[in-house]
Amino acid sequence: MRRVLAYLLRIGGTAAIVAAVVVQVQRSITNEEAGTGEVEFVVQNFFSFFTIESNVLAAVVLFVGIFTLSKRGESRGWSMIRAAVTTYMATTGVVYNLLLRGIELPQGATVPWSNEVLHVIAPAIIVLDWLIAPGRRPLKSTALWGIIAFPILWAGYTLARGVLVLDPRTNVAWYPYPFLDPNISPNGYFSVAFYIALIAAVIGVVGAGVLWVSRLRRRTA
Repeated sequence: MRRVLAYLLRIGGTAAIVAAVVVQVQRSITNEEAGTGEVEFVVQNFFSFFTIESNVLAAVVLFVGIFTLSKRGESRGWSMIRAAVTTYMATTGVVYNLLLRGIELPQGATVPWSNEVLHVIAPAIIVLDWLIAPGRRPLKSTALWGIIAFPILWAGYTLARGVLVLDPRTNVAWYPYPFLDPNISPNGYFSVAFYIALIAAVIGVVGAGVLWVSRLRRRTA
């Protein structure tokens, strides 16, 4: 029964995430074509959001997972990848629903149902998949370093891109989130460093919970 439910989750989750990403990027491209025409830059910006990158990774993991369910047990490396993506998506869902749920979306720029899929439905699917799908391996606490690595690399990429690549529409640096922009943060890079450390800490806590779940079945046995 769990295997059948996992199949349905992975097939449905893959389709939902791909559809949500494609529809939203199409909307962004259409809006930009009607505006200043900097489509390439807008697409780069779109795929520079942590939420989008996490959802793309989630779609890949769910899709590949469709074909691994027939195996008795997945490799430890694949369980590590699943654990990392589950952590990123769970963090996305928690932060959005606790802090950003009440913020009004830009009219005409955001596809409402796509936003709901990427921030609510997809995180729920990937977490549920981690909980019920058979085959995951128990992971040690040291795997947490691997989970935290990607968000830190993403933050480094974001800061470097903001300095090196100016928005051709405004001729100023572009950052996906205001709290990562040293030009508008109260204390510049000190504030940015604080937020990066805070994000790493939140991801670390969520990741620790994900790793604990991976060991739960063995502990119960």
